[in-house]
This record gives sequence, structure tokens and C-alpha cells, in this order.
Amino acid sequence: MSDVTQLVEARLITALGEPDARAAVTFVGTDRIEVLRFRADGNVVRYATLGMSDHPMTDPTAAVADQLRGPRAELVLTVRSGAPGPGSAVLDEVLRPLAVLAASPQVEGVVVTPGASLDLGGPLWPGAPFTSVLVGEPGGLVQDLELIEPMEPVRFLPLLPMTGNEAAWKRVHGAGALQDRWLRHGTDLRDPARSGVPLG
Repeated sequence: MSDVTQLVEARLITALGEPDARAAVTFVGTDRIEVLRFRADGNVVRYATLGMSDHPMTDPTAAVADQLRGPRAELVLTVRSGAPGPGSAVLDEVLRPLAVLAASPQVEGVVVTPGASLDLGGPLWPGAPFTSVLVGEPGGLVQDLELIEPMEPVRFLPLLPMTGNEAAWKRVHGAGALQDRWLRHGTDLRDPARSGVPLG
């Protein structure tokens, strides 16, 4: 475990408490990605990636990848485990899709930033109505982790599940417009069985 990973795990534990489960996934040509599960008050469960921030995200068109400079991030997904519906019993199967997203900067040269859409190529978990996620703004649930310069801080980016229709609407109208629509309709983004927000 690298120094950065140790610091990230300590920051997650400070903000979310001790994890009650973890899983590790290794993809060909990448470092290991872990996903930690945290249980909050009530029936709220949070999943956080660990290892994505070990390397800075770099522009795939850059001639030389900078090993120190560049944005660093981890991903956080929050769901309500007790919600009725077909997705509630299989939420832990979100672990591998989260690891895939966390590995995408290494595998595909993706730079994950707030407002971006990340397509999963399938349901977020078996039976889920969500096939992509919107990357939210950092700094709410888990504060940024400052590193020694010239390394940039690690930002903890919330993932907001989107239905296929929401993702298509967001591509046309933008992330801000979709988030405004969610807000105006009182959408519970932590509900694993929610229906899509009205888009008409």
C-alpha cells in the first residue's frame, strides 16, 4: 500500500468510520483497486474506492505522463440499503463496476471531473435501472486530502446514478440542468429503486 493510499484510507475512516467490508479487483496492466463499504446511521451504505488516487490522472493526448502533477480522485457512492425493490438485495454487486470506473484513468486515460458522465456499459448492479453515473462536486461528505506539493489534493467525488433517459437528457442539456431537475422534483438519489425524473 502506497503512502498516498494509506493517507486516503485514513481520511475515509475519519469521515465515514471503520469500513465493515472491502473487496479488491485487479485489471490487466493496472494497480489494485479496492472498494470499501461503510454503514452509516439508519440504512445508508457508502462505497468508496481506494487506489484510484495513487496516480494522477493525465490527458491521454499528452506526450509524456507526469507522475506527480495532475488531478487525483476517489469515488464515493451512497445508497439506501433498506429501500424496497429488486436492487436492494444485490447492492454489494456494485463493487466491481465501481472498481472498473476507478481504474478507467489508468486503462483508458479518462480524467474524471465533476459534471462528467461515466457510462457503465450495463446496470450498476443486477436489475438496477441505472447504467451510468454523474460525477458530483467534491468537498461535501469527505473533505479534500492535501498532499505534498507538487502533488494535487485527492478529491472524493460523489457518484449520482442516472437512468438511461437521464443520461441522454444530460448530454443535451448539461449536468447543472439535470441536477436542478432532480432538486425541483425532490428526487432521492440514494434510492436504489427510484424511477427516472420527469424530463418532459
